[in-house]
This record gives sequence, structure tokens and C-alpha cells, in this order.
Amino acid sequence: MKNTLYDGCLGPRLPREVQQRRLERVIREALTDCQREILLAYYYGGRTVTQIAADRGVNKSTVCRTLHRAENRVRLLLKY
Repeated sequence: MKNTLYDGCLGPRLPREVQQRRLERVIREALTDCQREILLAYYYGGRTVTQIAADRGVNKSTVCRTLHRAENRVRLLLKY
């Protein structure tokens, strides 16, 4: 059997640099300011939902809901 690269069931993947640029663009252009701040604080800043909620003076559920909406928006836009 010939050795071939397996691209997975979703087909070939984009190079990591291209994926990173697309992600940065979606975060910068497609999210609201609030969604962007919470998403960046959680994933890049290493903050917990509780810490973000305390900093913003809102309930934890508000942060969770906003984070969930931001993640869904990013996921949807990176599909295409």
C-alpha cells in the first residue's frame, strides 16, 4: 500500500498561519466589542468566567452567555 498523507474526514486543512490569520480577522471584525473583550480575556488572558464577571460587574451567567455566543459566531464564520 502506498504511503499517503491523511487529511482527515473533513478534507485537506489550511496551513496553520492561514488559520491563525482567519481567526484573528473574525475576532477583530465579526464580534461585538463586549464579545471580543470577553473571548480574549478568557482564551488569551487566562481569566476565569468568575474573574471576568467580577471585573465587568456582571453576573457569571452573563459572561457565559456572551462567551458562548462569541464562540458560536467564530465557529460559524470559520466554517466557510
